[in-house]
Amino acid sequence: MIDAYGRTVDYLRLSVTDLCSYRCQYCMPAEGVRKLRREDILSVEECVEIAQAAARCGVTKVRITGGEPLVRRGILDICRGIAAIPEVRELCLTTNGALLPELAAPLREAGVQRLNISLDTLRPERFRAMTRGGELNQALDGIAAAERAGFSDLKLNTVLIGGFNDDELEDFLALTMEHPWELRFIELMPMGPCAHWDRGCFLPCRTVLERFPALEPIEARGVALRYRLPAAKGTVGLISPLSHTFCSQCRRIRVTSDGKLKGCLHSQEEIPLRGLHGQALEETIRRGILSKPQEHHLTERSSDTPRNMNQIGG
Repeated sequence: MIDAYGRTVDYLRLSVTDLCSYRCQYCMPAEGVRKLRREDILSVEECVEIAQAAARCGVTKVRITGGEPLVRRGILDICRGIAAIPEVRELCLTTNGALLPELAAPLREAGVQRLNISLDTLRPERFRAMTRGGELNQALDGIAAAERAGFSDLKLNTVLIGGFNDDELEDFLALTMEHPWELRFIELMPMGPCAHWDRGCFLPCRTVLERFPALEPIEARGVALRYRLPAAKGTVGLISPLSHTFCSQCRRIRVTSDGKLKGCLHSQEEIPLRGLHGQALEETIRRGILSKPQEHHLTERSSDTPRNMNQIGG
């Protein structure tokens, strides 16, 4: 479906929970989040029904997000239901990896085709501090489990934070020499807990290119500009929502775990979907696509959304 600004919208990011096994400092408050009542969260059936309606509106790619989607009861049923939708050609999932040792193979069997795994540091003590209690070996074991389960084209998502992990760039790039992974550096966005952090935390992705001029450009993929070190098995992706706004290329809509459609991660506008079925649900999703804003305003101010990232879906 074409939105009001000529963009083809064919990508749904569906959050299935706002809960997470970690409390990353840039994503969630230190005390965690208030647990919603079970009835306030989309049911398995509602998740699949929304994906079906979105597919009738032209969506061909669905990404399951959270919070941490693998803590969601019924996650495999959600994945099976969406994978069975004929129009959905690509089903992906973003995770912190901690539960992949148990769930990687079942996710593969349920129809998930691609995984993105969050990895913001390669130093155990930093990992523990950033996640407020997580262990680096959990994420690394999860990556290994994903590979054993047959997931290829793994993407590792690293939020680039000045003064926290920018001294690890060489270590991250070294991973691409030995593994066929894509290391994706994502600019920190001023929203939620980090909205008022020191400006030095918000590094542009060009920092990676400036420090490592040996990176050679290759074909882009979606919103990621991609590069490769000579003789590397893997690649490097740069996602720059601040310094290189890609709103003109945005093909996404989002649905939160409590059933609100958002045309933009940073918009205040949310369209309720719960309680709608059939043609009414489809027409509301179409309305949401047509009302998708032209761009965000992060270069002028913090995000307009009142939600934290875990409440929207990363």
